[in-house]
Amino acid sequence: MTETEVLRAGDAELHVALLGATPLRWLVPHGDAPWDLLDGYRDDAELADQNGVRNGIMAPFCNRVADARYTFDGVEHDLAPGATDRTVYHGLVRTLPFEVVERTDAGTQEAGVHASLRLRCTGLAGSAAVGYPFSVVVEVTYTLGPRTLAVEITGHNVGDVAAPYASGWHPYFRLPGTARVDDLDLDVPASVAVRTDDALLPLAGADAFADVDAPAWHPLGDAVLDAAFGGLDPALPTVVRDPAGTRLVLRQDRGLVHVFTGDTLARDRRASLAVEPVEVMTDAFNRPDQAAAIRLEPGERRSFGFVVELEPVLA
Repeated sequence: MTETEVLRAGDAELHVALLGATPLRWLVPHGDAPWDLLDGYRDDAELADQNGVRNGIMAPFCNRVADARYTFDGVEHDLAPGATDRTVYHGLVRTLPFEVVERTDAGTQEAGVHASLRLRCTGLAGSAAVGYPFSVVVEVTYTLGPRTLAVEITGHNVGDVAAPYASGWHPYFRLPGTARVDDLDLDVPASVAVRTDDALLPLAGADAFADVDAPAWHPLGDAVLDAAFGGLDPALPTVVRDPAGTRLVLRQDRGLVHVFTGDTLARDRRASLAVEPVEVMTDAFNRPDQAAAIRLEPGERRSFGFVVELEPVLA
């Protein structure tokens, strides 16, 4: 069985596999019984297969890298040498082992009933990853409250040269008032939509960006989404709401949010909604307009954090 850590805060629980620092279950009190907000891997076979990258931590890149190739500081790198399938996506650490660095159980922190878990992956630090000859240590910290989950992903360049680096999270959320995404409402506080080609890669240059006015779907209905939105208003959360009025809110102070309605999953298509906070846009390793955002200098640490909360139905 995959080694798993369990955090508890009040009646809430978070189950995290050490492989990939992958959350498997997030149980939150709702009505008379706990509700699992995450549509995660159900067994070791699913975790190993990685279909859909359910709840995966994405680092050192988010989403796809075009043709599995990128150039950094004048050197071309190939993430899939010799492969006929050139599709590479959602980073490298999701299939690497993490170790527990620090754990704080609920009741021992001054700021209320919270529990935290900090995990570390050194698998990239030895330049062992194919196509990524950089030394970056990745840490993931989960802080669990009775109805909240805060996530912080940190990259630390322990090497002697600059490295390309970005992070994100790929959660699939299930709300208690519906069995399909069709019945959910979605509000994204964005001013920019990322335009892509048929391979879901952003268009070149400024063509990749289209102005939008806080897109919303009430409800999602039969909309098929696999798209990123930027220009987020940091004062407003991304909100998913079920027909009963229960709200799931995602707060992030930078980056983009990517929304996926799960239409291509191997099981339970459109049963959960992926709402993914990401530090940069897809294929950032190949975009001049993202060069500064992905550059991690020797010795530099950079963190990306966000908070998800389940709000009860308002009376």
